[in-house]
Amino acid sequence: MLIQSPLPLTDPQLEAAKEWKGALKIKGVYYKKLNRMVQQSTKSSASPRLIMGLEAPDKFEVMENGLKYRLSLKQGYSTGLFLDMRENRHRILTNQIEPGFTIFNSAPGTATVLNIFSYTCSFSVCAARAGATTINLDLSRKHLNWGRENFLLNQVNPEDHDFIYGDALEWMKRLTKRGNKYDLIILDPPTFSRSKQSGVFLAKRDYGSLANVAASLIRKGGILLACCNAAG
Repeated sequence: MLIQSPLPLTDPQLEAAKEWKGALKIKGVYYKKLNRMVQQSTKSSASPRLIMGLEAPDKFEVMENGLKYRLSLKQGYSTGLFLDMRENRHRILTNQIEPGFTIFNSAPGTATVLNIFSYTCSFSVCAARAGATTINLDLSRKHLNWGRENFLLNQVNPEDHDFIYGDALEWMKRLTKRGNKYDLIILDPPTFSRSKQSGVFLAKRDYGSLANVAASLIRKGGILLACCNAAG
């Protein structure tokens, strides 16, 4: 179990965690301090801390909506999967935003998805299982390789999909010049990032211009899934 809070846990909260651990037969409980200034965190300070029970393996698997994802509690602030996007992953997996409102309207097997800031590619795993071809774009080779592992965990051949290492904005400009269009574009950037090509990205400041470029890559009738977790 992972508990997140911007403040240290109180005695009543710790007692509640102990009760849940026993009732749900949880092996271990971790605490992660929420920090809005992620860029100022070190890997060790951002990583969840074991507060009771057994330590988790370096890497382990979880299941969500019938799909498997590899997680790690030792990789800093992010563990490999963001739970607040669970419903959106389910929408992509089932090709349905709500009854009568589908995501992919292309012929079966022809839908394309551009996953910008793809991280460990959980959205893309869902899209691939729904029959789409995915293009995964991220500034971290480690996370792209992690994404390939998630594909393999779900019997999807990563060789049938693209994993592109590079600056998101620069690659979006390249794709625009090529005239590429996509049925679904997923735009879920971090609150902060830095690259040699584009310098510092701040979601509060730069999200609008990024979304405008992404919108130009959507095929007619396509969908932009725009997510932002910046405070304020």
